[in-house]
Amino acid sequence: MANKYWESVRVMLGGAPRKSQPGEYTEEAKTIHFYKKSEKLDFDALRIEAHEHQKKGVWLRRRWITLLVINLLFTVSFWLDIQILEGALTASRFLGFHLIDLNSALQVMLAHKHIIVNLFIGTGTVFVLWLLVGGRTFCSWACPYHFLAENAERLHVYLVQKKKISDHTFHRGVRTVFWVLFALMAIITGYTVFETISPVGILSRALIYGPGLALGWVVLLLLFEVFYSRRAWCRYVCPIGLTYGMVGVFSPLHVTYKLANCHHEGECKKVCEVPHVLDCVIKGRAPTAQLDIGADCTRCGMCIDVCPSGALTFEIKGLRRIM
Repeated sequence: MANKYWESVRVMLGGAPRKSQPGEYTEEAKTIHFYKKSEKLDFDALRIEAHEHQKKGVWLRRRWITLLVINLLFTVSFWLDIQILEGALTASRFLGFHLIDLNSALQVMLAHKHIIVNLFIGTGTVFVLWLLVGGRTFCSWACPYHFLAENAERLHVYLVQKKKISDHTFHRGVRTVFWVLFALMAIITGYTVFETISPVGILSRALIYGPGLALGWVVLLLLFEVFYSRRAWCRYVCPIGLTYGMVGVFSPLHVTYKLANCHHEGECKKVCEVPHVLDCVIKGRAPTAQLDIGADCTRCGMCIDVCPSGALTFEIKGLRRIM
């Protein structure tokens, strides 16, 4: 069990997913892999089926609605002065309960070089919430920049397919380096450097209090992602996802992969925002008949939307899958 959690953390920090050794495969998994090798499947038909299934976009719609409601509730509460959700995503108050972004609180405490009790208390509710939902759920279900970047990614993929541009990737470990650098800058300068350039905070404040010059930085990031590197900020720079991912390692909620149900390899990885977490779907890779996707997963549900055979589902430990 400990090895499973460590592997999840190692991959999240930038390590390559480890291939299972022969002795690590369960007998059930070996049997399933054996029969899969002898199956004659019509993958063209499965691709058509997956395409039709993807049009439903059940989890995509749920996620976008949730994300928009969360962010617009800040705006409505401010402009109508109804005090339901005050502040911004970095620090807010919901019906009197203080909610403080974990990464923002960490940056502030590092800059001040001591634990600020009020900040520490304010992160409690947020910590429990993301501990329960797990992974990098904040990224895909609450972050306003994620919404823009996800749509910019569609344009990037289209341009790559038309051979107008090429995609440039970096080592995923760069994100861990940036996490350390932003922490060191806060300690050395006494200033929350990351909060100044974070598109999450910039967009959240712009939605509530109106646009400012800082939006120019967000536009530059989006242009970089459209024309040069797919989802560069989220994949290689932003420390927020890494912070929440570390908190969500032990979450009871996971995207679960069932080996026996998988007859259509590849489509889920194509739509995945962090495709390395789905290496288990590659033919012959899964060491057990059922396994949970690691903490670097954003829980976006897109892989579930395109899977025609139900091999990928949201599940809570001890409970049935989430429909």
